[in-house]
Amino acid sequence: MLKTFPKGGVHPPENKLSAQAAIEVFPIPPQVVIPIAQHIGAPSTILVKRGDMVKTGQIIAKTSGFVSANIHSSVSGKVSKIEDVVDSSGYKRPCVIIDTEGDEWEEGISRDASLNSSIALEPKEIIERVLEKGIVGMGGATFPSHIKLNVPSGKKAEYLIINGVECEPYLTSDHRVMLEQPEQLMVGIQIIMKALGVSKAIIGIENNKPDAIETLNKLAPSYPGVSVEALKVQYPQGGEKQLIKATINREVPSGGLPIDVGAVVHNVGTAIAIYEAVQKNKPLIERVVTVTGKSLAKPSNFLVRIGTPISSLIEAAGGLPEDTGKVINGGPMMGKALSNLDVPVTKGTSGVLIIREEEASRKEIAPCIRCARCTHVCPMGLEPYLLMTVSKNSIWEKAEKNDIMDCIECGSCSYECPANRPLLDYIRLGKSKVSQIIRSRRQS
Repeated sequence: MLKTFPKGGVHPPENKLSAQAAIEVFPIPPQVVIPIAQHIGAPSTILVKRGDMVKTGQIIAKTSGFVSANIHSSVSGKVSKIEDVVDSSGYKRPCVIIDTEGDEWEEGISRDASLNSSIALEPKEIIERVLEKGIVGMGGATFPSHIKLNVPSGKKAEYLIINGVECEPYLTSDHRVMLEQPEQLMVGIQIIMKALGVSKAIIGIENNKPDAIETLNKLAPSYPGVSVEALKVQYPQGGEKQLIKATINREVPSGGLPIDVGAVVHNVGTAIAIYEAVQKNKPLIERVVTVTGKSLAKPSNFLVRIGTPISSLIEAAGGLPEDTGKVINGGPMMGKALSNLDVPVTKGTSGVLIIREEEASRKEIAPCIRCARCTHVCPMGLEPYLLMTVSKNSIWEKAEKNDIMDCIECGSCSYECPANRPLLDYIRLGKSKVSQIIRSRRQS
């Protein structure tokens, strides 16, 4: 019997329309817009000014705190502007705008595609390289990766868990990476294992990707301590806490972190980015992005330079269909609608989903009928109907008391609600307010 997590979960249609589309290298755009806040934590400090010439891979913004990440130029050319530009959040953020002139790379970065499996760096050097090259979690959370590799004093990492689940409907970028760069992934896993000092790594993959499971199972015997775990198809299997429970049967406590149960979780894309940083000295300046939708002419997976406008990806996939109702940054469950198609691809852009008008419009909201379906499907064991009510009425103390901060924002509650209530919208609002209250309390 396939493993999974025990609480809640839903089974939305998979719609993996681009699963068989091989990764295409996307053309370098004539201009890139590079936000300096592409990660959880403090925005980076800009190091360049208007008129500066930069090379591909050159650092242009430096970490400004413990939880932060370096930003590098994804092209070579001239810095034309430094200004606030609307990003995928819908808000204006500081960005470095670079006009492309050729593709001259920073010295020391290897562009040799051959596999380098000999790991020369020591654990501390690996962590420093990951920090230097601006690697962040590429599954969407964008948490700076060097922090996960720095195990806190008093904690011990026992397992590295690699997230190859990709449970979000439509998205296939991780799937293609596992098929097309399996050896780089395996070496990346070995590098992370060395940095953490662990002897066991588990790659969790949902059973709807049998080709990826087969490919990695063939390679695993050549990489000591690495195993592949086929998992039941159940959303949100890719949540860190759900994946840990499914693979090693350990439960992260409320308010806790994976390291509290001896686990460290990294996405497959992150593992390959770490491989490229350590073995090729390459910063995180490009990533694979799925562009998909039921009416799209050519659902695709593109290897895209950071800062490329999303509109150009849609054009390359056949153009915006006439029946488009909404364009989503990410997948349908956790993604957010874009207000502007010229927003740039960032380190956290895993996919662009074009939703048809008939599926995009919100249905009329009805009164809660107390059916408890939202509670039944919540993978964290929360009461979404209650959390929506207290958030809507600004009862923040009760929201915190009922563990609103444990919500992983998977959207299972909203998906399942027969009354079409915007449960997740209000819970996100509540989390934001409660988070502010907790920070203020800690600082006082």
